[in-house]
Amino acid sequence: MKNGSIAILNWTTTSPIPAGFFKGAQELEQTGRGTVPHRLPAKALAQANHDAQLVMAEAQPSGVRLAFRSSASTVELDTVRSRLSYSGAPAQPDGVIELVVNGAVMASSATRGGNTTTIDMATGAVSQAAGPVCTSRFTGLPEGTNSIELWLPHNEQTEVVALRTDASVELAPATGLPVWLHHGSSISHGSNATRPTAIWPAVAARLGGVELSNMALRGSALLDQFTARAMRDAPADLISVKIGINLVNLDLMRLRAFGPAVHGFLDTIRDGHPTTPLLVVSPIHCAIHEGTPGPGAFDLAALSSGEIRFCATGDPADIPAGKLTLQVIRQELERIVRQRAQDDVNIHYLDGLALYGAHDENELPLPDALHPDETTHHVIGERFAALAFAPGAPFGA
Repeated sequence: MKNGSIAILNWTTTSPIPAGFFKGAQELEQTGRGTVPHRLPAKALAQANHDAQLVMAEAQPSGVRLAFRSSASTVELDTVRSRLSYSGAPAQPDGVIELVVNGAVMASSATRGGNTTTIDMATGAVSQAAGPVCTSRFTGLPEGTNSIELWLPHNEQTEVVALRTDASVELAPATGLPVWLHHGSSISHGSNATRPTAIWPAVAARLGGVELSNMALRGSALLDQFTARAMRDAPADLISVKIGINLVNLDLMRLRAFGPAVHGFLDTIRDGHPTTPLLVVSPIHCAIHEGTPGPGAFDLAALSSGEIRFCATGDPADIPAGKLTLQVIRQELERIVRQRAQDDVNIHYLDGLALYGAHDENELPLPDALHPDETTHHVIGERFAALAFAPGAPFGA
């Protein structure tokens, strides 16, 4: 830690941020200017041939926060964001950094500046622009020594440059809460939520009284063995895997490959966590893929009017030949868990339709036909907490 000062306030400047301040990250990259938290280790990215979608997803710090103790009344965080945009499509909303004090969300600050990569979907041309560091400032913290968390944006790669406070900071003591390790798709990553504490796993973790370690990867929940190995090696007291939607909308595999891939994924997790409660969660309701295989695609008619929506382009006639739909995946996941439970008393199945089903569609429609909005994230989080963390539930103990 090194001391610095600016006019009016005497600052304590922390740069680089100590590794112990980061919660929910699997690996930290030192850039020379700051720290980029990663949710997959570098060796996993290498095994994926540094797939662009995966590289973007795992570096978006969904669920990652800085945790420390301080009597500071004012806190500043310098970050540099990296964003992706598409020519002609609506701009994505700014990321948000949230201040949580003693477990309660107290304030938020939108990000700005940083680096932007723009893709022209018509030509494939890529352009890049660099912008300045963003300073998020929070004032009026309660008197006394507080437990402080700064939740990083769930939807933007974030390089953490410096933390400034008007009082000294110290490492937050261990909470003693169970660590819940979760893996899923963009829905678990937080797509369409506007704040990092509003994604459904964060809502569920808060209600369940656990520490979230979110390994959800938008567009990349594909039963990859490198992801399973990362989960195997990560500390966890509770583990859940939400499987299905990405496999369908990428049209990645057929039923013959799906079952063995699920078994292999779960076997690898069990190599490191042989008796940890393990919850397998099937997809929530998504009308476009319930009975229609992938691949998924942008709805071009909606895109031409400036709206992002998705559609399914597969043929239901191909289901008997092994093409996957959400209905097929739910049936197979339930069968696999039932089979494994004969030898594994700590594995459980949760039907995703209990989190969001067809009956929810009228009141809580998916705005882009694929991802829930923030209100629905909250509903899913509440339902998951009730079904997973309640007494007698898989994580209830």
